[in-house]
Amino acid sequence: MALEVEKKGLSVGKDLDDSLEFKYEAKPVYSFFKRMFDIVVSFICIVFLLIPFAVISLIILIEDKEAPPIFVQKRVGKNGRLFKIYKFRTMCANAEDKLVELQEMNEADGPVFKIKNDPRITKVGAALRASNIDELPQLFNIFLGHMSFVGPRPALPNEVEQYRPQDKLRLLVIPGLTCYWQATKNRNDISFDEWMALDRKYIMERGVWVDIKLIFKTFLFLFNKSGY
Repeated sequence: MALEVEKKGLSVGKDLDDSLEFKYEAKPVYSFFKRMFDIVVSFICIVFLLIPFAVISLIILIEDKEAPPIFVQKRVGKNGRLFKIYKFRTMCANAEDKLVELQEMNEADGPVFKIKNDPRITKVGAALRASNIDELPQLFNIFLGHMSFVGPRPALPNEVEQYRPQDKLRLLVIPGLTCYWQATKNRNDISFDEWMALDRKYIMERGVWVDIKLIFKTFLFLFNKSGY
């Protein structure tokens, strides 16, 4: 699964987006410094969070010993390359098997699955999700280069298989921990098309200042919960 693109100068017509013309630039200097920032900051965070990580893992195991505390899942990264994403487990041990039974309850449009009161989520998992702590193990993904602090959220392979050409444009950059969609108020009420449009917007506008604003905006949402 690979997305072949030119290094720079990619331009896609308005038929892929009702509001604007999509243009892609490689931005090598920005990409270099962004990678340096990702390595340094993710390493510092991992060092300081090792003990909290161990405590959280123990709490997850106390509630449910049937599966490891870290959930590992294949996701699609830049240019369609697969990688393994790490998260604290927030669901019961056989959550993947139960997904088929719950498909009819899907409340999201497009090739994604979301339900507000997912019965697979554990009590500890609900608390971890409410605070977004379950995403913290992705600091290892950032350090390894699979992800960045800012970029489109990484999708599942089966979701990408259903993407339209305009949706695949989000694979032009390294996926991230936060993005325009992640930092948007009531993000779960946003349609799939609007979500994809926000990712294309980020790819065109991405830069140091945009990344800084998105990181700070995400922190504000974590504290006041107004975005979730």
